[in-house]
Amino acid sequence: MKAHYRGRAKGVPFLNSQHMHPRITELLAHLDRERAELRAAVESVSPARREERLTPERWSVAEILEHLVLVERRLTYLVATAVAGARAKGLPAEPETTPVMWTVPVKLFLDRSRKITASEAVLPRGELDSAAASKALELTREQLRATIVAADGLALADVVHPHQVLGQLNMYQWIGFIGSHEARHAAQIRELADAAASRRAPATAD
Repeated sequence: MKAHYRGRAKGVPFLNSQHMHPRITELLAHLDRERAELRAAVESVSPARREERLTPERWSVAEILEHLVLVERRLTYLVATAVAGARAKGLPAEPETTPVMWTVPVKLFLDRSRKITASEAVLPRGELDSAAASKALELTREQLRATIVAADGLALADVVHPHQVLGQLNMYQWIGFIGSHEARHAAQIRELADAAASRRAPATAD
């Protein structure tokens, strides 16, 4: 069934997911797509290889997944607290229905030639293997989705918080960033899969 947006009183969220605001529907679909890509990337690496670093300076698949858990957990808290604070100050309903993903600087962040150093707070600690990290990611995603749905219909473009690389982002952009950040690391995992496959490939005679 096609989703529709209907007007409502200020600050009152929709209870029917089929009637979520188009911007929230767009962002949830983005998160679902990128999560599917991440799962496929992880599956491209043999389970026996997911705990190994190919080189000392490159994270293993397990470490990448643990990093994603830490990031999603922190950003879920960021979105929840920022929206709660804005709601307490009278954040209005969202009057716009135009797409928002085009405003997220996806290409800049997906450029794997551009090195981005993670903050110490989200560096992998080696506390989770790949299976445990995958399960933890499912939990953080449930929490993120609940946070987003709770903010459905509010003017999230009015709630802004700085990103260390991308500058000022509103909450729509922060949510979009979460999916794009995951896409960046899905690409990283595929690079690891390709590198591992190259190592296993038999030499051929000239």
